[in-house]
Amino acid sequence: MKHSKKIMVCVTQQKSCERLIDYGVKLITSNADELHVIHVVKENWKYFGQLEEKDALDYLFEVSKSNNAMLTVTKAKDIELALSQFAEKNKITDIIMGESLERSEQQNMINRLQEQTTKAVKFFVVPVDFEEESEIIAI
Repeated sequence: MKHSKKIMVCVTQQKSCERLIDYGVKLITSNADELHVIHVVKENWKYFGQLEEKDALDYLFEVSKSNNAMLTVTKAKDIELALSQFAEKNKITDIIMGESLERSEQQNMINRLQEQTTKAVKFFVVPVDFEEESEIIAI
């Protein structure tokens, strides 16, 4: 029996994150699959510090809604811990993140989240210059 996928797309408030959601949609193979879009804001930071940020979050909501994705926006002291707990609670099978521009492993959010994640999850890294024909890096 094939198990349904539970896909988690980690986004920021940037409008360019639509490419990550688009990739998450491509992983869906059945009506039983779920698509979760999550944005975690560092505690003590403002959700809507600037008008552009509010517009970007409104845009993320609309993109998530149009792709039948569940959007979660939350605050946390530890972003990686919040993401890993969300993944565990929701039985996430696949995590999609944008390519990190950080060169050190300690500063790289992808590496830090992999270290926090307690169960086996497939990670997909979408390149900054992702296009339809681009190769996605699965790690």
